[in-house]
Amino acid sequence: MSHASHHRHHRLGMRSVLAGAVALLGAVALLVSPAVAAGGRTAPPHLAASARLGNPRQVITVHAQGTYATVTAWQLSPVGWQQVFATSAARIGAHGLTNGATRKQGTLTTPTGVYTITQGFGNGPAPRETRMPYHRVTPDDWWVEDPQSPYYNSMRTARQGGFPLTEAGDRGSEHLVNYPVQYDNALVIDFNMHPAVPGRGAGIFLHDLSVSAGPTAGCVAVPASVMRHFLQWLDPSAHPVIIIG
Repeated sequence: MSHASHHRHHRLGMRSVLAGAVALLGAVALLVSPAVAAGGRTAPPHLAASARLGNPRQVITVHAQGTYATVTAWQLSPVGWQQVFATSAARIGAHGLTNGATRKQGTLTTPTGVYTITQGFGNGPAPRETRMPYHRVTPDDWWVEDPQSPYYNSMRTARQGGFPLTEAGDRGSEHLVNYPVQYDNALVIDFNMHPAVPGRGAGIFLHDLSVSAGPTAGCVAVPASVMRHFLQWLDPSAHPVIIIG
């Protein structure tokens, strides 16, 4: 989650229409609609048609205030976007949100933007009915956060090498088994990938809250029961994305 040395401390009527362009995997337009779902909650933004996004039919929104956030799951139905479930007990980076296009590693910030979700992992087993590709973590698994490594911002084993096997210092990475609570179940937020730009940040996940339920080093953390629900709900064929901001 951005930088391993910080992770050890765990680990937001019609007049409201907003049109904007958000940098995403190149450049993808994002239009915010004033539509309101059942219960009065604002429906998720309409995503401009984009082959690179895959026309998502599942959206996770992260609405943050300070280091706290409301995280909501939305499903596109024949009658429009419908809220599926939500939690107001989520936490984000200790220094709040920052522009995902200019974020720097080690700043304890959560990047704004729209990102695909394509894989999960965890020290625990995948919940029953999980359809997202899921890797059960072993003691050999690391998330590379060394900006000098060609494998920056990816999961790699110690045997494969290509990065220092340490969690300390500016070239430290995350030894995933060292976080059995936060990474019991997790989803990778595809921030700073394809390609990964050294220094912008690595290891931005949607994962379980820490024991203290405190802010993160840049990830989005939710209660464990909600995390399990996300894994059971998400369908890769629906091209899910997460909207942070």
